[in-house]
Amino acid sequence: MTGLAWPLSCAAVAAAVCARWNWWRPLAQGLPVLMYHKVGEPPPGSKLKKLSVGAEEFRWQMDYLLRHGYTPLLFSEMHEILEGRSPAPAKPALVTFDDGYANNAEIAFPILREIGVKANIFLVHDTLGKHNVWHDPETEAWIRMMTLDQVRELQASGLIGFGSHTMTHRSLAQIPLEEARWEMCESKKRLEEKLGHEVMFFAYPYGAGACVPEVREAARAAGYRYDFAIRQGMAPWPWKPDLGPIPRLFIRRDDNRFDFHLNMTRGKARF
Repeated sequence: MTGLAWPLSCAAVAAAVCARWNWWRPLAQGLPVLMYHKVGEPPPGSKLKKLSVGAEEFRWQMDYLLRHGYTPLLFSEMHEILEGRSPAPAKPALVTFDDGYANNAEIAFPILREIGVKANIFLVHDTLGKHNVWHDPETEAWIRMMTLDQVRELQASGLIGFGSHTMTHRSLAQIPLEEARWEMCESKKRLEEKLGHEVMFFAYPYGAGACVPEVREAARAAGYRYDFAIRQGMAPWPWKPDLGPIPRLFIRRDDNRFDFHLNMTRGKARF
């Protein structure tokens, strides 16, 4: 290798590393809101493997939160803090799951209970006890969703809070506004009937509608006090509605442990 080729090769490697990992970014400030979907092994042939975090990696990630001094909060605890009725811990965090898959109850919850981490699940009301009907089974295998009995068991544990993820998981930015209003209002009403308490927390399916003013106004009008996007990053803390929907840290199956550390410290692992 020539004298010039070696430094050029090193520079290329360094550029690739900087492009793949955001270690060079300054430390991020704010509230880390982790976004999961499924825990466990993906079905054979799945094109959405990145949504299924392995059980042992999930355990390591939850243990990471405790080892680094984070206090994972329930939605209700976050509300009490932001209303000024409870003091905030030094390093608050939120663990959230979208959709309400059965593996959240059967795989993730035992891990959370064992190590003492609180988490929150956004439920798609009309899929309780059924499967994730928004996927085409010709291209992506359906997966079981939690039953109402499982939801109630998790709520009774004191470790799991719940929010709404609409009635049927439709993209709120791609349907008529009146239908989007129904998706949000009806899911809130029916979940409150089943859970026995107010449902103030809402996540937009696919993140769609979070940046559409009319849809976000409809979410607020439905009675949701807190709305969550899928935009990657740390959430402002303390959060206020005029700061926009709450961003989250999308935790992927193909993330390694350095990725997770960068998400928690830089708000983003990938360029």
